[in-house]
Amino acid sequence: MPRYALLIEYHGAPFAGWQRQADQPSVQGVIEAALTRLEPGSHTIAAAGRTDAGVHGRGQVAHCDLQKDWTPFRLSEALNHHLRPAPVAIRACAQVAQDWHARFSAIERRYLYRVLVRRAPATLEAGQVWQVKNALDADAMQQAANYLIGLHDFTTFRSTMCQAKSPVKTMDEIRVEQLESPAGTELRFHLRARSFLHNQVRSIVGTLERVGTGAWTPMDLKRALDACDRAACGPVCPPDGLYLMGVGYPDDPFA
Repeated sequence: MPRYALLIEYHGAPFAGWQRQADQPSVQGVIEAALTRLEPGSHTIAAAGRTDAGVHGRGQVAHCDLQKDWTPFRLSEALNHHLRPAPVAIRACAQVAQDWHARFSAIERRYLYRVLVRRAPATLEAGQVWQVKNALDADAMQQAANYLIGLHDFTTFRSTMCQAKSPVKTMDEIRVEQLESPAGTELRFHLRARSFLHNQVRSIVGTLERVGTGAWTPMDLKRALDACDRAACGPVCPPDGLYLMGVGYPDDPFA
């Protein structure tokens, strides 16, 4: 059975998350349903990461096994046809080795979190950003974020429902970028690591927002990290502004 890697984009708002659920719509569910239209029978796809309800994907990666030997272009075109009208698209497709795995072969995940700063309600960006009304200090947030880079016990920034065996992770990058646009001031948080804990990104960004408002100092964030206590975390920000931007592999299957 040939194996195919899929590069996937989706708007997370209509879905209860990536993972297939019996009674709620999911990204995995609509892709597997599209595969069934191509080859009758049950299909199970594996993804690089399981995004939560409302979280978006720009560069999610999954793999599937099929009976037929498809050309990657025809497979992506056929899937996109059957995915309509769901807000899910196959951006690229590649045939990969039988032992290649979207999750276990990955060596890096990259996330983006977008915060829109303005008083007026978001319209065009609604559901795609976290809107806050008061200005944020990007320099202070970057100073605080620097304490999180490297190898740490991230228990403070880990959901109590997280199933990971260890809270110890290495954060390779947290970069705070401020942009001005006609829509307003946007803060973009770029996070990169081999893997993340459940709710880790949203917990980090929510806590950094407290630093940005001046309610916390950068040192307060470091003390929260060192506490290794979920109760020391700041608020968890909403899923609207979170995007899985990309997944890294030793050899990029889509190159």
